[in-house]
Amino acid sequence: MYYYKNMKKRKLMVVGPVGSGKSSLISCLNGKGMDAKKTQSVLYDTLSIDTPGEYLENPCMYKYIIAEAQSVEYVLFIQDAMQRRCIYPPGFAQSFNRKTIGVITKVDTESVEVEHSQKILQTIGVKGPILKTSSKTGYGIKELKEYLGIE
Repeated sequence: MYYYKNMKKRKLMVVGPVGSGKSSLISCLNGKGMDAKKTQSVLYDTLSIDTPGEYLENPCMYKYIIAEAQSVEYVLFIQDAMQRRCIYPPGFAQSFNRKTIGVITKVDTESVEVEHSQKILQTIGVKGPILKTSSKTGYGIKELKEYLGIE
């Protein structure tokens, strides 16, 4: 019981497919630029929880993603602007009792599919805003930080 009462609540958790830019986004939000590498397991820092993309590829892992979300204020659902594939199950964001935000990453690339990415995030049930970002150029990072109340 003592453990749960004294758990520090993190600000956010990122959920998204492999290679969608989750770790790069967290690095930018932490002010570290694009200092990211492949996430092999759930990573915790003072601001965030970074979930591996492989957790979305295995429906048996959904319960762990949902359980991890209990210790955050926001769940950010990430969709790569270059990907047309939707790996999320329909309505997945509605499984979370936290504030949900859609984040479209890699909007600085040539073949972006922003409208398609927005539709994917709407289909999974994201209730909050859908923001566009680029960890490479910093586009949209300031706005996302302001929305989340980070610095």
